[in-house]
Amino acid sequence: MTRRPTPPLAACLHARLHACLTALGLLIATAADAQGDSSPCPAPQAAVLERFLSAECADCWAQPAPEPAALTGPAVWRFDWIVPGSDAAPLSAAALADARDRLARRGQPAPAATALLGQPAAGADGAPGLTAELGPAWLGRYMALALRLTTQRPLPAGSSAWLAMVELLPAGTDGSPVARALVRNVAGPMPLDSAEPGQPLQHLRAMRWPETADPTRLQARAWIEGPDGTMLAVAADRCAGP
Repeated sequence: MTRRPTPPLAACLHARLHACLTALGLLIATAADAQGDSSPCPAPQAAVLERFLSAECADCWAQPAPEPAALTGPAVWRFDWIVPGSDAAPLSAAALADARDRLARRGQPAPAATALLGQPAAGADGAPGLTAELGPAWLGRYMALALRLTTQRPLPAGSSAWLAMVELLPAGTDGSPVARALVRNVAGPMPLDSAEPGQPLQHLRAMRWPETADPTRLQARAWIEGPDGTMLAVAADRCAGP
């Protein structure tokens, strides 16, 4: 009797990962079908306001900085990032190293208190078709996220795709007087080399949510980032929040 050779460990892990991602994709599709309608999201190329708070500044959470008049209202994408400080910083439980990385891609230093970075709405002509989807909990601590992209024209060279797990916090949560879209986990950059006009592209990721996050308030967000760090398009699986 001839024994089949044992596959290399790397091949086994790759096969298992492929099977897991396939299963995650099915879970996401099922969850999306069951979710039904939700509050309308801003347009993919709507204005974006990113609020960066130093983990050292508890007052920045409790007393947010005034926002530019052009970047207020429900038709604006908002992201709240907590920039890491010391281990004993008051907001360290929600701090992400990705926040510092995001600032660097916009050419900005880490703030001592709060930094607001905004970008105006872009024209809808030729906007990428972008969707984000969130699957159910997996293995107790993970959720599946998917990004799907269809472009009408080539993207700028050096563009990348990103997925984020965002917690939608109503005003009054944990002492914040304003609603927040707190970024809890990030995956990227993901390549867009194969993004050809008219050809759909998909990225799947499994993300762990922090123990301090409420999974019922989590949202999947996707964005396409240009080489200068600006967000060319943003999408979310639902927008019943900020």
